[in-house]
Amino acid sequence: MANRNMQQVNMQSNNSPQPARRGTDSPAAEQTPANKDSPAPPPRQSPVAEQMEGAVEGSGEGPTEMTLDITSFRKPGEKTFTQRSRLFVGSLPPDIPEEEFKNLFSKYGNVNEVFINRERGFGFIRLETRTVAEIAKVELDGTILNNRPIRVRFATHGSALTVRNLLPVVTNELLEQAFSQFGPVERAIAVTDDRGRPTGRGIVEFASKVAARKALERCTEGALLLTTTPCPAIVEPAEHFDDEDGLSEKLLQKTPKYYKEREQKPRFAQPGTFEFEFSSRWKALDEMEKQQRDQVDRNIKEAKEKLEAELESAKHEHQLMLMRQDLMRRQEELRRLEELRNQELQRRKQIEMRHEEERRRREEELMRHREQEDLRRQPDGFKPNYMENMAITRPLRGPVVTKVK
Repeated sequence: MANRNMQQVNMQSNNSPQPARRGTDSPAAEQTPANKDSPAPPPRQSPVAEQMEGAVEGSGEGPTEMTLDITSFRKPGEKTFTQRSRLFVGSLPPDIPEEEFKNLFSKYGNVNEVFINRERGFGFIRLETRTVAEIAKVELDGTILNNRPIRVRFATHGSALTVRNLLPVVTNELLEQAFSQFGPVERAIAVTDDRGRPTGRGIVEFASKVAARKALERCTEGALLLTTTPCPAIVEPAEHFDDEDGLSEKLLQKTPKYYKEREQKPRFAQPGTFEFEFSSRWKALDEMEKQQRDQVDRNIKEAKEKLEAELESAKHEHQLMLMRQDLMRRQEELRRLEELRNQELQRRKQIEMRHEEERRRREEELMRHREQEDLRRQPDGFKPNYMENMAITRPLRGPVVTKVK
């Protein structure tokens, strides 16, 4: 994005009849028209200056200023003031004030975490985004400050972890979701190759070293699973390499060994010489190392394939076991429901029997009560014949025989 904005500014400046000159110390230097008699030096453009002048053609009007907002160098959803935008500044003068140190980076937007070690001559500063930090690094590296060039490099990320053994379905978002339980995550990347295919590796950068240490300890002691497959994530401290600047000639210390090794220029070893013999032995050793690494890689690949096959078989066995357990649980549930049903039926039967006995008891009480009422209603002195009472209460079983005297 920075290069595209810079190209647009350069195109407008080239189309203008009045070239603009801009100083390197101030991001808002005033523009003055070029002198036709004296040649003007080529201007040095900065893509992150908060204010840039550009001459545009108008109808009799002077040149106008072009302003670039620092937010235009921020990616959508990019987090600000992360450790990826933290710069290391070396070879600082021992008496440099903090305000002057901050003014070096003032034109690149807001700054944060300013630290200076005056005894050892270095400092740290954090800018808003990675893109702005890259531009500041390119522009300020080698700048002369108090008659000495300063060195600007990206600071080592002390809260970054490397994650291995990732399945192809693991994405950036899933990595951030999984590791956010240990602390705020600034950046989570599932590394891919040049064709966009997953490599099984990832990078997780935390906002603090405490969260990174906690994640490393928890994942080392336990097994963090990111997907359904029980394939744990292997977490290790990240290795940092400077693959952009490297080692330049001006930074290398000139020791006697340096001069001894640099006596001869780069060349090819001639066959039959001492150099050729030992060069061949070095190459043979390297080839043997390569073959052994390839063999180790094949063994690991075969072991992984075997483990995956065993995992699939174990999955089926586990599913069958779960199905058997579920079937047994259902059978036990049915048996328990049947027992509850039988108990309910017995309880209802006992209730019905109690109701029947209660009904009979009430009928008997009602009959006794009626008999007592009938006895009370009969007149006094009336005594019914015993035989009549018996005839009334009990029917005759046979013919009645009367004896005549």
